[in-house]
Amino acid sequence: MTFPLIFVAFVAAAIGVAYLSYLAKKKRREDFALVATQLGMQYWPEDPFGLLSEPFALFRKGDGRGIENVLAGPYQTIDTKAFDYWYYDESTDSKGHTSKTYYRFDCVVVPIDAACSPLAIENENVLTRLADALSFHDIEFESEDFNRMFNVKSPDKKFANDFVDARMMQWLLQNGKGTAFEIMGDRLLSYRRKLAPMEIVTLLGMSKAFLDHVPAVVYSLYARAAPIPPEVQAGVEAANEAKWTAGHYTPPTTGDDATPPMPG
Repeated sequence: MTFPLIFVAFVAAAIGVAYLSYLAKKKRREDFALVATQLGMQYWPEDPFGLLSEPFALFRKGDGRGIENVLAGPYQTIDTKAFDYWYYDESTDSKGHTSKTYYRFDCVVVPIDAACSPLAIENENVLTRLADALSFHDIEFESEDFNRMFNVKSPDKKFANDFVDARMMQWLLQNGKGTAFEIMGDRLLSYRRKLAPMEIVTLLGMSKAFLDHVPAVVYSLYARAAPIPPEVQAGVEAANEAKWTAGHYTPPTTGDDATPPMPG
């Protein structure tokens, strides 16, 4: 085959691959929109919420990342967001050629009514065992079966032990294979390797079941501070403004509302 024919064949193949990729992406969007309709949720092909700004460790991996195919709305009364997430690692070979390796997941984010320390629960694998060998040890629990199957990390060991009690461990052993969970503050992230759009329902159910197994002690020991009602906050601000105008207002020196001293 002559060079012109080889070049034409190469271009035709590239166009074919690009077209098939376009069709697959279009079909996935249509399927996600259908799932959203069936669940009574809303659908966006791109992320309208800035979800990458959430402080989850998964969203800091790779040299580039993105979110698409977002579902949002109540799922069994829980405010829920589900979406495709991807990131890539970029590498350069000895000849200077750059390539990207992509990793794709499906994720669900739901609220937890508690002020949680960071906590990650992943299936044990070669990479987690390597990290443990390099002294990034996970937290050990009383169940050896659980320790073999899961890798749990948190900067707060007491919180981790309060959160992952015997009931949670048993549920994870029975249902958690292939799913990872990450807790940051009052948010839970559940994720799995890329799923078919209809399989998102399974991940939504997993997230709801995980919340159902959060120990009651978590909500009592790590309760969120109650928000100040808007009308109360408005009243406080109006009273302070009146005092300020009358020359009698002194800013608090302690607590969250403390005013830092003016520089000398």
